[in-house]
Amino acid sequence: MNNEFLDKFARNDVVIKTGNIVIDMKKDKLIIAGPCAIESYEQLLDTALFVKKSGANVLRGGAFKPRTYPESFQGLGDEGLKILKQVKQEVKIPVITEIMDVRDLEKIIEAADIIQIGSRNMQNFTLLKEVGNQEKPVLLKRGLSATIKEWIGAAEYIANEGNTKIIMCERGIRTFSDYTRNTLDLSAVPIIKKETGLPIVVDPSHSTGIRYLVKPMSLAAIASGADGLMIEVHPHPEEALSDGTQSLNFEEFSTLMESIQKI
Repeated sequence: MNNEFLDKFARNDVVIKTGNIVIDMKKDKLIIAGPCAIESYEQLLDTALFVKKSGANVLRGGAFKPRTYPESFQGLGDEGLKILKQVKQEVKIPVITEIMDVRDLEKIIEAADIIQIGSRNMQNFTLLKEVGNQEKPVLLKRGLSATIKEWIGAAEYIANEGNTKIIMCERGIRTFSDYTRNTLDLSAVPIIKKETGLPIVVDPSHSTGIRYLVKPMSLAAIASGADGLMIEVHPHPEEALSDGTQSLNFEEFSTLMESIQKI
């Protein structure tokens, strides 16, 4: 690891702004919540209103979805981005969405307050360089089988282009264990803080893939020092077009937020 370069990380402040809303990650926990995929205006609006009321300060919603199989729902694309922008303006909440293709960068920048690099693109170096050339915060998910050094190396690609507003996201890694979708590596939380000084959030939804594990892993993540969480929430998880088995319904998310406040 380049220690001189990592020293630059340690001086970094990540501030998220939209309208009059300001989230300073040195003082505020980042609670990102919303559906894996945007399915309709009504679905996203209902979710946004509820998660904001419950204490979330950023809305997530995927317009472009990287899926393992081509027959799986791939997202609404440009129509999804239009819905995301509309809901953002109506609910007055910052939003995050994933970029998959560098050709979509301009419209993602226009729609989102935070740009997400998904686990499958953690080492898409062309994409990392391009998001490093713009000024919005970037959430960088750990790759499926990435070591911590490789993950930090990906962050360096972004920062080397001038953008040090990077939020690391631990979302589980692939191991021999097959009970959960992935294996959540909570040791990454203090390691990333020590090695980079960057803020780090944990995604207990993708790391476990199982609804009943989201709450205990969320609480464990906060207790380990995470700067926030990324939670999948859907009005009707059993009807979700993507990742319904790991999505919380409204009541479950409300209960989780109440528990988080006690830590």
